[in-house]
Amino acid sequence: MADHKHGEMDIRTQEQTFAGFMALTVRASIVIIVALILLALINA
Repeated sequence: MADHKHGEMDIRTQEQTFAGFMALTVRASIVIIVALILLALINA
């Protein structure tokens, strides 16, 4: 079995995936909040 050396793994792909996930989460949250505000204003 190969010796594991901490910090040698290339994690650029994982970092890009996480950054994309976070961007999608933020955008979806904003859309949901705006939709809820619009629904509250329409029904007021």
